[in-house]
Amino acid sequence: MTSSSSVEWHRSSYSNGMGGECLEVAALAESVTVRDSKAASGSPQLMFNIPTWRSFIRTLTLGTDEPTS
Repeated sequence: MTSSSSVEWHRSSYSNGMGGECLEVAALAESVTVRDSKAASGSPQLMFNIPTWRSFIRTLTLGTDEPTS
């Protein structure tokens, strides 16, 4: 688990600040950490290595996990 005070968390731009379901993401040296904004105390957190995170983002934006030409 990553200490909440040791990294800079970024909240989703879709967050309305009204307690809805929202994620926060922190980029670390060799990984990306994701947490629920309602659980800002730090637990639970999911950690992804950089290649896995990039594949996840590519899948969201392009709808595929296949490399683009």
